[in-house]
Amino acid sequence: MAEAEALVAEIEELGGKLAEAKGSIQKRFIGQPVVVDLVLSALLCGGHGLLIGLPGLGKTRLVDTLSTVMGLDGARIQFTPDLMPADILGSEVLETATDGSRAFRFIEGPIFCQLLMADEINRASPRTQSALLQAMQEKSVTVAGQPHALGKPFHVLATQNPIEQEGTYPLPEAQLDRFLVQIDVPYPDRATERDIVMATTGIEDEAATPVFTAEELLAAQTLLRRMPVGEAVVEMILDLVRACRPDDPDAPQIVRDHVGWGPGPRAAQALMMTVRARALLDNRLAPNAEDVAAMAVPVLTHRMALTFAARARGERLSDVISAVVEQVTRAKAAA
Repeated sequence: MAEAEALVAEIEELGGKLAEAKGSIQKRFIGQPVVVDLVLSALLCGGHGLLIGLPGLGKTRLVDTLSTVMGLDGARIQFTPDLMPADILGSEVLETATDGSRAFRFIEGPIFCQLLMADEINRASPRTQSALLQAMQEKSVTVAGQPHALGKPFHVLATQNPIEQEGTYPLPEAQLDRFLVQIDVPYPDRATERDIVMATTGIEDEAATPVFTAEELLAAQTLLRRMPVGEAVVEMILDLVRACRPDDPDAPQIVRDHVGWGPGPRAAQALMMTVRARALLDNRLAPNAEDVAAMAVPVLTHRMALTFAARARGERLSDVISAVVEQVTRAKAAA
């Protein structure tokens, strides 16, 4: 009983700090509460986020603000077609000492940070994109056969323009799967846009204040994994992920007709983590079915693909996933 009470107290305390963090973020990144919650969810889960949105929507500003608020050492890489893996990871250089002896010394690249912004990640060649694969999954890089550990924590927040395709290289499925969530950044509503214009065109710009430290974020990530998840929520996650696979015998007709391939077990793992984060950000002690429904599109969209015919008809994966969520929810209610 004492252990459960201590866990509740820790969760409530963390919920208060997260509310303070969101308030600090909103000083520089105005509005878009769903986007802020999804990015914070990725950090709380120890994962990475793929921000998709048109230029000028504040994606770079958001990531820069996050590094300040969460107390992380941030770095930014502008991806271009001529960017090489060594530009990201670093390289070994041959140095000559005063006594004439020579030795190789490793010079760290910008990836050696705690929060990396990979700006316009799809502009780099596949060779350069692949340099991030080991880093994102194993939190280390290998240069000249030698492993080098990255910072703790280590997160990648990548941005991508959804409409500009000329001179870009689509991310391979293996790399997309390493992003915990896909975060679509929409246009702000009129009132929010007015606030943005008024707040950012004056003499002074609002400054965000640090709320977390790197050590506190690591502790929050550990605490998140201790949050209880009810059996009904676990079963709903499994039902949802399996229903999105077109070759599953229980898959609904809309999936069989529209989906080429569905999500793997990593999607279920991501849902288990992100529903906890959403509950925590909402100052609740455990996730529920609404959390699963809310996190389905951000977690599953980049882990699925439409058939050629569905793409030709202009179908959208988000609509398919929402329809599957509705069917799974109805089935659970009827059971």
